[in-house]
Amino acid sequence: MTERTSISLSKLASTTLVESKPNHTISNMEATVEYSEREKEVKQFEDSKAGVKGLVDSGITKIPRIFIHPPDDFKVSPSFEVPLIDLQGIDGGRERRKEIVEGITGAAETWGFFKIINHGIPINILEEILQGVRRFHEQPHEYKKGWYSKDFSRPAIYYSNGDLKASTPTDWRDSFTCRFKQNHENFDALPHVCREEIEEFFKRMSSVRDMISEVLSEALGLRSDYLTSIGCLKSASILGHYYPICPEPDLTIGATKHSDMSFLTLLLQDNQGGLQVDHQNHWVNVPPVKGALVVNMGDFMQIISNDKFKSVEHRVLATRATEPRISVATFFGAANNDLQFGPIKELLSDENPPINRDTTFGEYVTYYRSKDKRVYGNSALPHLKINK
Repeated sequence: MTERTSISLSKLASTTLVESKPNHTISNMEATVEYSEREKEVKQFEDSKAGVKGLVDSGITKIPRIFIHPPDDFKVSPSFEVPLIDLQGIDGGRERRKEIVEGITGAAETWGFFKIINHGIPINILEEILQGVRRFHEQPHEYKKGWYSKDFSRPAIYYSNGDLKASTPTDWRDSFTCRFKQNHENFDALPHVCREEIEEFFKRMSSVRDMISEVLSEALGLRSDYLTSIGCLKSASILGHYYPICPEPDLTIGATKHSDMSFLTLLLQDNQGGLQVDHQNHWVNVPPVKGALVVNMGDFMQIISNDKFKSVEHRVLATRATEPRISVATFFGAANNDLQFGPIKELLSDENPPINRDTTFGEYVTYYRSKDKRVYGNSALPHLKINK
């Protein structure tokens, strides 16, 4: 890290949240000054291109105020447990497949989340991709800043927080993302420090996607190749997240609560934990299981299933462990942002009319990014309801 970057981050780290005094009313002028200062700090953090890891490397003991999140009203419930589905024997017989389909149907309808084991990816492949992602994020700053960008059309970029704003708290997380379109994968465009691991992982995850796609199609009462045939899972993005050790984990969040805008997400966690799912207005821990993948429905899966499958909010706590948390999320969506999707016609009837209107991914993302999440929450699905 250069001396200039180090000084810049140290200055940012010295900013602290000014606590409001009881019965103290903040004037419009004070609020304007506060917002202006936050804008400067966000820009300073963005311009450093060093991410959250750069802050940690600078030796901070207090987190900057732009990372401080308000308390959440939800409570953590130890009585709920995210379903675990064993895929062993999925192609071994009709009864076993039916049992697996029923298990995934129930999980997708009531949770929107489930874990899968015996999915066909060897443990060593999972461990290697986690190591590859960590290896990238722990490269020197001079190497990583060459990949720093917010141009998500590029095949591979590194960044910290996709949508940095002074009005919303910043997450305690850095990310590396690479995008793939079916039959147009360009692995040579990836960083050499993790290229082989990502290529192998992508090929393996594509096989898991095909298997889950078949099961979800059958769970909707459709032929097994239905979701594949409508082109809703043709593109993929792999995000390698790095959550540095946090000096004040109770004040910030690794990933703010959100639902995924994709059709389908497959997530690999390391052994640190921290992922939580909203279930019945309770946060439910999703502890890692060795060799397991976490599957969750995205917003567009809820749209096309006419709300049969649920896309639910989830978050990641800041790590309390002695080493950073690593996760690898693979998001599957349509190859073209202009393709229109709505409730699947075969699922509709007089008794089951369409709940959401048709939309494109491009339109959906534009609306999601434009709305004030402090007022309207983190899901854009209510915007599509036909009868609000």
